[in-house]
Amino acid sequence: MTDFVTRFRARPRADRKVTHLPDGRPPVELTHLRLDRRARAVAAWLTAAGMAGKPVLLLYPAGLDFLVAFLGCLYARAVAVPAPLPLSGSSRVDRVDRLVEDSGARLVLTDEAHVAALGGLSARTFDETAAPGELPEVDADTVAYLQYTSGSTSRPRGVEVTHGSLTHNLELFGKISGDVPVRRIGGWLPHHHDMGLVGLQLQALHAGADLVLLSPEAVIARPIRWLRAISDHRVDWTAAPDFGYAWATRRVGDQELAGLDLSCLTMAVSGAEPVRPATLDAFVHRFAPVGFRRTALNPGYGLAESTLVVTCTSRGLGPTVRSFTPASLAAGEVVATSDADGVPLVGCGEPGGMEVRVADPATGVAVDDGTIGEIRVAGPSLAAGYHGDPAATRATFVTGPDGRWLRTGDLGFVLGGQLYVTGRLKELIIVRGRNLYPHDIEFAALEAHPDAGRGAAFGVRDADSGEHVVLVQEMRRAARGDPGEFAEAVLDALTRQFGVAVSIVVVRSNTIRHTTSGKVRRGHMRDLFLEGGLSALRSVPTPAVAAIVATSKGSHV
Repeated sequence: MTDFVTRFRARPRADRKVTHLPDGRPPVELTHLRLDRRARAVAAWLTAAGMAGKPVLLLYPAGLDFLVAFLGCLYARAVAVPAPLPLSGSSRVDRVDRLVEDSGARLVLTDEAHVAALGGLSARTFDETAAPGELPEVDADTVAYLQYTSGSTSRPRGVEVTHGSLTHNLELFGKISGDVPVRRIGGWLPHHHDMGLVGLQLQALHAGADLVLLSPEAVIARPIRWLRAISDHRVDWTAAPDFGYAWATRRVGDQELAGLDLSCLTMAVSGAEPVRPATLDAFVHRFAPVGFRRTALNPGYGLAESTLVVTCTSRGLGPTVRSFTPASLAAGEVVATSDADGVPLVGCGEPGGMEVRVADPATGVAVDDGTIGEIRVAGPSLAAGYHGDPAATRATFVTGPDGRWLRTGDLGFVLGGQLYVTGRLKELIIVRGRNLYPHDIEFAALEAHPDAGRGAAFGVRDADSGEHVVLVQEMRRAARGDPGEFAEAVLDALTRQFGVAVSIVVVRSNTIRHTTSGKVRRGHMRDLFLEGGLSALRSVPTPAVAAIVATSKGSHV
């Protein structure tokens, strides 16, 4: 298997291009051939600077300069470190400081527009006037880049993605596409996110496809821009988290559908967070009149420690949705049902080039199909480990008699060949022997009231009474509503659906903390709750939770 870098630089195509669609400005384009030439110049400059094997932090806005710099690092065997561009006064500044310290980067690259703003990091632009020289050979075991995890359950860790694991994962996308080669890939996910980097940008270069890019900020502001780019450029492959599809469904108005044609789209990958049947159904219903087909939806499962994709529904099959009894999901042994009160789950595809095993989290022993356990993964796409953290590497990448397996920390089960993901092991809430998943509670709260926004559900525990459910829930338009009535409506819906007591803290919009990739930081919200760090519009704790909070606050005095 020829590695990605060798393959791309051996035959960059002049008839394929990368296009960035800046908001309100003309498109910016580079052919694959021109992209390769610019990347070679960057590689020559990095090589002359002695950066082979050393980390280079890449801080870029959405656009083509990042891709040039990233390829230049790979060509020069420097270790690329994609990161979000820090904004003054934002949490991104602290995050970048941590990445600089953790990665050991001594060179920071950015575009000309941000050199002055990033002066504190001694950031600089690369020199594209350097004469391209002999490029070093790429070894499969050499680290290509550090993909920092989102840090939703712990501090961000730098996943060491090798050239070999990257190439294998890109080949998996080719298998998912099937016999019909992808022609044009388009999307808006950040280039510092694994799904945006591998699932969009690098996949387009590997497949020899055109690439159309938008900025996340532009699409969040007006999601029609994403769909319009698909329609206008005849994109056949896109990718987004469940949130992206839900956002487009809610925010694209009837008048914006005029002239839209989504019949070109044959691969719409959904991953990076739980895939909800309601989101898929609503997206199909909303955009079927302009040519979108349900068979174009491709739910998948992946994570940075496996470069990106582990499983994904193949092109043309459409999503598999099955319902299970709530009691069986809570007990960990699923039972399918056709009853109206069944819980629908979306299959994330069949394992292809990776091995997937569901195991008992405590023993590591594989469990039967239909039994919920920890998802474990093996195969050539696995990363080398965590940068500078051998203890975490040993704990997560477990080597045994049957090979090297990744403990994903995700819970799920296999049934009928399909992988179903149910939640995070560390975030699972166990109340009197029942398994409750935070995202299910959060989604039920969102559906309970029109003013419900983002929520964060988690468990708090004491030695005597076990674990208790807490929900920190944003209330949109709080100034015009009654937080007490809002809390009662949400609690009533949760009690009916889950049959357990829930403590609720109603807060204003933009209170829930999330990672750079949009995942809820439930552990952080739990800490704020216990430390009294939330400004509540209304708080309704159960007596047990009130006692836990009082004890916790006392321990911080």
